[in-house]
Amino acid sequence: MGDKRIRTAIVEDDRDLRAILVAGLRKDPRVDVLAVYASGDAFLKELEHLDADVVIMDINMPGTNGIECVRLAKPRKPATQFLMSTVFENAAYIYQALCAGATGYLVKSAPSIELADAVCEIHAGGSPMTPAIARLVVTSMQGDPAATMHQELLTDREKEVLDGLAAGLMYKEIAAKGDVNINTVRSHVRSIYEKLQVHSRQEAVRKAFPGRG
Repeated sequence: MGDKRIRTAIVEDDRDLRAILVAGLRKDPRVDVLAVYASGDAFLKELEHLDADVVIMDINMPGTNGIECVRLAKPRKPATQFLMSTVFENAAYIYQALCAGATGYLVKSAPSIELADAVCEIHAGGSPMTPAIARLVVTSMQGDPAATMHQELLTDREKEVLDGLAAGLMYKEIAAKGDVNINTVRSHVRSIYEKLQVHSRQEAVRKAFPGRG
């Protein structure tokens, strides 16, 4: 890397946290904070003019969330590395972020020096993660990794509906079992299909429960 500082952008909707991130990184001689955005939409609007090595991306933001930002931005800026920043140590978020094109994942409680180190690591080809998130990844990869990750994408209620689909129940039977109306079940099924990227009950069951479809 030599004397060249790592060109870094920050996308964070919380004003106070944004200020903390900027102040911390600007103290590090290895990092050059090029741009700061208060929303994913503002980031995407300026993307064509942004020449960043690393983008620190919040996940939960109003408007376009961080995962969708990465999904849209990575094909347009393939050389840029995306480091996700979030308060949620959640395997489903990790899986979605990695699939979208992120290469690192840190919690917002990480100290400034750890964040700067992560920026350097991701720029050097690594995939920085806090120990707690690394443990989540390892746990998610145990057993059948694809099936585990697919199920992690679903909410508890969606998993219950998927269990009903796998058991061959009709929508009205799933609704009665879950004490909800049939339209709610249909809504959950649409969400399941979208998250698993399938188009039928059989495909959903096969993807989430290999050997049962």
